[in-house]
Amino acid sequence: MEVIIQPTREKAIELSARIIAKQVRNKPDSVLGLATGRTMEPLYDILADMHKNEGLDFSLCRSFNLDEYVGIPGDNKYSYRWYMNHWLFSRINIDIRNTHVPNGVAKDLGAECAAYDALIARLGGIDMQLLGLGEIGHIGFNEPLSSLRSRTREKALTPHTFAQNSPLFDKPEDMPKRALTMGIGTILESRQCLMVVTGEKKADILARSVEGPVTSMVSASALQLHPSAIVVVDEGAASKLTHTDYYRWIFENEPEWQEFR
Repeated sequence: MEVIIQPTREKAIELSARIIAKQVRNKPDSVLGLATGRTMEPLYDILADMHKNEGLDFSLCRSFNLDEYVGIPGDNKYSYRWYMNHWLFSRINIDIRNTHVPNGVAKDLGAECAAYDALIARLGGIDMQLLGLGEIGHIGFNEPLSSLRSRTREKALTPHTFAQNSPLFDKPEDMPKRALTMGIGTILESRQCLMVVTGEKKADILARSVEGPVTSMVSASALQLHPSAIVVVDEGAASKLTHTDYYRWIFENEPEWQEFR
């Protein structure tokens, strides 16, 4: 795992977008794992601008999203399919047929989840998986006690997640209490993981995720087991880390980061 500290939220998001852009340029038919959330919105703005102004070409890319609410169809404004269409897919030249989000209204949710993992495998696996970090340390909707070998599946949401996300609904009580999510095992099979974390509010859980023990109580800690995980953070999120001098040294001195400095 490499932790890269940037001076501001904007710089952290910009660097993350540049890392994704490099992946797409180096492998035009990349399979991208994508995420939703407030942190991703300005990141997707940057990728859309790169497409418009720099010719960043997504035409051969395929994508798989981490999760979707159970019981909400893709044309509903609260669905993650709607979110992705709005914030990214409609603004770049990706073929919408090559974008995949779990179907939260499938008749057989178990079969839907199994088919999702099977399609990822059939397309050669995910090249780069983008991740955010939940306030209780979850990636996707892998809530505490999620198995570190879990696959894409239906998952009950915690009261904390419900309380955090339900205000985004016009009627908070309408938010589903279950979701489909890639499993931790599915995520860890990606060739590279990129987690973006900003804000002092995430400082404690970030420190537990990257410097604490690997535990199912903090699903993001499983990224410590990944052979190529990058965690990009701002100063606020990094404020509780104990090895910041080393993390800054890596960014300033390792050759792989030279082009991004």
